[in-house]
Amino acid sequence: MINIRQFICNPYEERSYLVWDETGEAAIVDPGFLGPEELSYLDRSILDNHLQLRSVLLTHAHFDHIYGVRHCVTEYGASVRLHPDEKTVLQGMERFARGSGMPVPDGNWPFQELRDGERIRIGSLEWTVIATPGHSPGSVCFYCEAEKQLFSGDTLFAGAIGNTQLPWADYDKEIVSIMDRLMGLDGDVEVHPGHGGGTTIGYERTHNPFLQPFNWKDPETGWVDGIETR
Repeated sequence: MINIRQFICNPYEERSYLVWDETGEAAIVDPGFLGPEELSYLDRSILDNHLQLRSVLLTHAHFDHIYGVRHCVTEYGASVRLHPDEKTVLQGMERFARGSGMPVPDGNWPFQELRDGERIRIGSLEWTVIATPGHSPGSVCFYCEAEKQLFSGDTLFAGAIGNTQLPWADYDKEIVSIMDRLMGLDGDVEVHPGHGGGTTIGYERTHNPFLQPFNWKDPETGWVDGIETR
């Protein structure tokens, strides 16, 4: 059974997710913890639940999502997984962070490259890597099919999509990623975004205003891709 603890981190209110199962093995998705106080909440959760933090899973490498990576590597020996196309983002991170008026995170840690379609096992949980470039070149989502849980990073939000006005972003790729890779998942899949509240695939498929122009709607029945919207 999957357990998910959400943390709201740094001034950008980034969402980090500690995920574990009955074995006690855990992964942290996008540890945006900035400073000792925020990191203490993570440490307390790991201690209280008797967890072994095995892996840091990064949906992308924007600074607000990686502040806590060094701590996870140093304190827990966690491995870091990141798509290789995010190397460009890491290389430009200092300028990007300073230009946003934010501290520059420590990005000097080794990582194992993610591949689209790769399956990652943490305890009894199996995660599928879904490549979703657009918000950044190497953005990915992590999908636990058995538990119907999707960790979408900054690709898909409740009622919105990832910002494509940033360096290295591409609007066309973002839309293709969402429509081709995510909207075909079951409607009851729960979505855990990198900012803001949670949602479901079904709700976003029929209500997200950024996706409506790309949905096919039957003018007589009012059904969008097989789902009634009236």
